[in-house]
Amino acid sequence: MPPEARYIHPDQLCIGLYIQLELGWWEHDFAFSNFKVKDEAQIRALKALGVERLRYDPARSDCAPLPLDTPPPPPPAPATEAPADHARQARAEKLRQVRQRVAEVDRRFSLASQQVKHLNQTLRSRPEAAMQQAGAIVTDLVETLLGESGVVLHGITGKAAEDSYFHALNVTVLALLLGRQLGLDSEACHSLGLGALLHDVGKLEVPSKVLLKTEPLTRPEQQFLQLHTDFGLRMGQKLMLDDEVLRIIHEHHEYCDGSGYPRGLREAGIGRLSRLVAIANQFDNLCNPLDPRTALSPHEALALMFKQQRERFDEVALKAFIRAMGVYPPGSLVQLDDERYALVLGMNPGQPLRPTLILHDPDIPKQEALILDLEQEPSLSIARSLRPTQLPLDVLEYLNPRQQLTYYVEPGRG
Repeated sequence: MPPEARYIHPDQLCIGLYIQLELGWWEHDFAFSNFKVKDEAQIRALKALGVERLRYDPARSDCAPLPLDTPPPPPPAPATEAPADHARQARAEKLRQVRQRVAEVDRRFSLASQQVKHLNQTLRSRPEAAMQQAGAIVTDLVETLLGESGVVLHGITGKAAEDSYFHALNVTVLALLLGRQLGLDSEACHSLGLGALLHDVGKLEVPSKVLLKTEPLTRPEQQFLQLHTDFGLRMGQKLMLDDEVLRIIHEHHEYCDGSGYPRGLREAGIGRLSRLVAIANQFDNLCNPLDPRTALSPHEALALMFKQQRERFDEVALKAFIRAMGVYPPGSLVQLDDERYALVLGMNPGQPLRPTLILHDPDIPKQEALILDLEQEPSLSIARSLRPTQLPLDVLEYLNPRQQLTYYVEPGRG
């Protein structure tokens, strides 16, 4: 213990003292174990802990403790412990509920990713069954996203899907989130979701040595890869997909400034749903490139698209996408204003600056890491977004951001 640290009786508490709680994080209802007392409510909560003494740091306090003229009375009987027990139970229950929500989102993502894998495997042999499967995946997502209570976007913490399947699912989730932000109705969202889910179906005709090549493609390889939009259009026509879905498959690489392919269309010539999928597709490609060393953080990807690639995209849709994703999208590594590190886990579009975080705390095992909802912590905020290379190695291993960034949604909490 540092020599300047001292102890006081709870009756000596006052605003401005820097308190260092010698309790486990589950034994109190404060966001942190070390903090400066800021109001009478915190003093009452500290006294309700029922401890006989509190440690404080004079060097970090704004004032001295209140004088204690007479010896403190002995701690009251169990009645004073009841509030502390209640606070501990409430905090444990809140953490249990958050973990339960996260586990359910992971479970639903895992199920959906396996459905997408099965869909791709049966697309040629059993096209009718594959289309039924695709429709079921999209219907479930649309119902979740258009539910009355809104939606919460999550970065997935469980096992990721295989590369070729999670990209299609990511683009579908992100495109539908954007469609919701723009107020599309259920029918339009269903076409949007189906087109997004099948946008790369033409890559089934492209050899894997081209698809999976991490080095720059040769010009012939690049030209062949770009044919996947034409291959996809022909496959979609055989599957008798509707015109809106076919346009998405054919146009998801078209850009509003005319720099895209296969036809170099400009904004007015590109379907409205195709423009939404182009945004979601580009974002996911920036975050999840074939070479993980070139991956951008979600925060960086949004900044790049807005600052350097804005001319490529529908301006209204791009701004709506940024609003829907939040300033710090799930999967972002951040530093809080108290200098602690965290991984953004979930984001509510209604509160873009107040996401749910997994907090780094070396005193807590990482499998029990504290999950913090900034909507419930008004005194705390995010100071900056970081790349993985900017974090100490032990922090990075603790937060364990996955190389492949995956997203799914849960119904809003009202």
